[in-house]
Amino acid sequence: MTAQALSADTDNGARRGFVLALAAYFLWGLLPFFMKAVAHLPLAEVVAHRIIWSVPIAAAVLVWLGRTADFKTALRSPRMLGMAALTAALITINWSIYVWAIAVDRTVETALGYYINPLVSVSVGAIFLGERLSRLQIVAVGLATVAVVVLTIDSGTLPWVSLALAFSFAAYGFFRKTLPIGPSQGFLLEVLILSIPALGYILYLAATGQSHFATGAWQDTALLLCCGPITAVPLLMFAFGAKLLRLSTIGIMQYIAPTMVFLIAVLIFHEPFGMTQAVAFALIWAALAIYSWPMLTALAGASRGSASGTTPDTTH
Repeated sequence: MTAQALSADTDNGARRGFVLALAAYFLWGLLPFFMKAVAHLPLAEVVAHRIIWSVPIAAAVLVWLGRTADFKTALRSPRMLGMAALTAALITINWSIYVWAIAVDRTVETALGYYINPLVSVSVGAIFLGERLSRLQIVAVGLATVAVVVLTIDSGTLPWVSLALAFSFAAYGFFRKTLPIGPSQGFLLEVLILSIPALGYILYLAATGQSHFATGAWQDTALLLCCGPITAVPLLMFAFGAKLLRLSTIGIMQYIAPTMVFLIAVLIFHEPFGMTQAVAFALIWAALAIYSWPMLTALAGASRGSASGTTPDTTH
């Protein structure tokens, strides 16, 4: 393959990756609308159906891709099953807090949680992996800490919803790296493990007459069936898109979803957003701008290289 053909193939892959990742973040940004629609249903039932209906989708994608060998190997490894059980528990905590927060009109706090998540992740890397923080990263983490202090002083309590979402997702990402299988195989393994208690709970609800699935209004049944696609589809789209993109591109795009969630919370859900919240968010946005500056410069450099005919490096 000539250098020109390789460059064209790489550019096409990057474009496909960008479209897939953009679609994933856009769907995540719209997720609060769906969570509001299921807010009248019990939290545990919603989470259980998110798990159950994700299994067939994840399995179908894995079979379609022909990547079942790694998955079968993982099923025979007690260590891998143990780590998958841990990551599954962490993502369940994250999902549960998110669903509950939107149901009780605390969507702004969920946006804040996912804004500070990258800063929490680099802090976790520094503490547990010995990764050195750059000066810009130290300043960014410091500004985020000040924002949390401002919110704590104003309310008298820690913004625990935001912190719980950020730390649970950072911990999920940290431990997820220990699973030596691809993202689609890992996701299927996680939801398959979670499906055991989830299915047991759903059967218990049905046996005790508390289920909203197939026994209540048809709208509730439809919403619970949709829990699988709204969970699995964007996650799998992101997994495939991320493989084709630079980390710097993903690093910038990750702010799309929390920005959409924030705008929905304030402009459509009309949640309270006073001066204290404005100051805290301004600090967070400043922190993210500082944190993202190296990624922006790397992205600009890659664009100049591509424009000049240089084959971009897509390894990450």
